[in-house]
Amino acid sequence: QLQLVESGGGLVQPGGSLRLSCALSGSTLDYYVIGWFRQAPGKEREGVSCISSGGGSNNYADSVNGRATISRDKAKNTVYLQIGSLKPGDTAVYYCAAGAPMDIRRCLVSTHNYAYWGQGTQVTVSS
Repeated sequence: QLQLVESGGGLVQPGGSLRLSCALSGSTLDYYVIGWFRQAPGKEREGVSCISSGGGSNNYADSVNGRATISRDKAKNTVYLQIGSLKPGDTAVYYCAAGAPMDIRRCLVSTHNYAYWGQGTQVTVSS
């Protein structure tokens, strides 16, 4: 059974940065698209970024494009999401998810594309 565990969240001042980690167990990154989603209180879960099963392609939401970098360490079976220039609007619970290989251009369209989810990590951007 595939499991995903997020870490790296916390309280950050506006303008700061964070690196979130998503560690997989039970299988390897080579079989899954990994997506990062976030959900703020009272809002729907939205896609932030994703990386292809081969690691060669990625996609970013407009809200973080230019501020975020998704990467992976195959040896550690871990995907990272680094976000800089953080704003209060980035405050949310961040989730990573794994899905079957898909067109990377559509990887942020729907949560239904992902069968496995982590428990989430809270990111709070506040002074």
